[in-house]
Amino acid sequence: MRVNVASLAFLCFLSLVHGDDPSRFFNWNITFGNIYPLGVPQQGILVNGQFPGPDIYCVTNDNLIINVHNSLTEPFLISWNGIQQRRNSWEDGVYGTNCPIPPGKNFTYILQVKDQIGSFFYFSSLDFHKAAGGFGGIRILSRPRIPIPFSDPSGDFTVLIGDWYKANHTALKARLDRGKKLPFPDGILVNGRGPNGASFTVDPGKTYRFRVSNVGLQNSLNIRFQGHKMKLVEVEGTHTLQNTYSSLDVHAGQSCSFLVTMDQLPQDYYIAVSTRFTDPVLITTAVLHYSNSGRRVNGPPPGGPTIQIDWSLNQAKSIRTNLTASGPRPNPQGSYHYGMINTSSTIRLANSAALVNGKQRYAVNSVSFIPSETPLKLADYYKISGVFRLGSISDNPTGQKEYLDTSVMPADFRAFVEIIFENKESIIQSWHLDGYSFWVVGMDGGQWSPANRKEYNLRDAVARCTTQVYPRSWTAIYVALDNVGMWNVRSEFWARRYLGQQFYLRVYSPVNSIRDEYPIPKNALLCGRAAGRHTRPL
Repeated sequence: MRVNVASLAFLCFLSLVHGDDPSRFFNWNITFGNIYPLGVPQQGILVNGQFPGPDIYCVTNDNLIINVHNSLTEPFLISWNGIQQRRNSWEDGVYGTNCPIPPGKNFTYILQVKDQIGSFFYFSSLDFHKAAGGFGGIRILSRPRIPIPFSDPSGDFTVLIGDWYKANHTALKARLDRGKKLPFPDGILVNGRGPNGASFTVDPGKTYRFRVSNVGLQNSLNIRFQGHKMKLVEVEGTHTLQNTYSSLDVHAGQSCSFLVTMDQLPQDYYIAVSTRFTDPVLITTAVLHYSNSGRRVNGPPPGGPTIQIDWSLNQAKSIRTNLTASGPRPNPQGSYHYGMINTSSTIRLANSAALVNGKQRYAVNSVSFIPSETPLKLADYYKISGVFRLGSISDNPTGQKEYLDTSVMPADFRAFVEIIFENKESIIQSWHLDGYSFWVVGMDGGQWSPANRKEYNLRDAVARCTTQVYPRSWTAIYVALDNVGMWNVRSEFWARRYLGQQFYLRVYSPVNSIRDEYPIPKNALLCGRAAGRHTRPL
């Protein structure tokens, strides 16, 4: 596999834009392969023959050059959950911004982890590929001269957890295409394996960092270490107050990392992962293996919370920013006083489920998103009319009956906005905003009203890219729209996203300056009504 000529040309431009920041090169071959995570054969998506795919290790401000060769029999895209891609939504890897990589072809993603640290993941974003694999962990380490608020751990583990189906992704997609809901999942995986299939070897007396990402399709999960405590230290790029927990909820699409000290008797222990807010409760286990262990795991795994919403809500409110710790820069995380900035507007987003034309659909503010054959970013750049309409989704719930549209919401560059996620349904929701990290300033039960602003945390709210909204509840976030582009706002319940619970936020600057947004890459794939057009010269 080789980086193509267009990619090499763009690399020359990259060196001008990103200066002397180091570059890391990856060559990935995407294939189908047989996997057996729950004991039955399935067609999985492998990255360089691996399920899950290889981790990405990098350091703040590194340039990542990832050459992805699609050896599948169908188009393919990879997206980067939590990587902000400053000024560069061209590399977002979702269908609203990128053309899929055709079978037998390659595409080189070029992105920079500018001013970021923390734990994230990548995943297969097109169609229902996420149900087949193609995901892996991303860890962004701090630069050596920037102190972290804890001692270096003795080891650093990626832990990818998620619900899973025994059916192939093609069968699940066909079910959704017929307008049906997905059934209850068949199990939970830890690093692509079923019960006791994953194992983590540790030395007694030492402390290890575990980076956990919920890469599943819909369920909130709870993780706990038998006989051990977890000290939370980071959530999606934010160093947190170092609270200690006996178990932690990790909602769909979320990532966090915590420290565990091996202070128990030398034996093997369960790592238990179970679903939240479900009946029945699914549970799986991995093994925490002491290197001098004298006994294997046995007996029942440790129990955890099940349907207790208040318990989870209170835990979520306890996760707060460590204001004195440095982030990716040497200045303390609390030096940006988000609570003292006046918001310029309020956006209210309400999710709903309905039958549209006799088929199951999901919507945001009554609009159920349908993709265009031309990626929205390309249509915007080439000024191709008729692909989408700005304002095709309201910034407040309308109360209308659900309908289909290619929904795009306009937003002004450098605006500071309040977004309220309103969930009147009886299930938990999980929302993600590409290209951004936002402050989760409030969440509670009932109907949101302006009076709830009195309850907001305007001092040390955690900043992250994915937030949960509890049943019949609301969650409020503040976000500085300082990243120009066409950005996906979506449900992390993948069937809901696939059937319309998403839209695109167009953050626009009329200046058209490279300081605000990079030009279209020379290696950009062009499809739909953009096919045959030329990228502008570097």
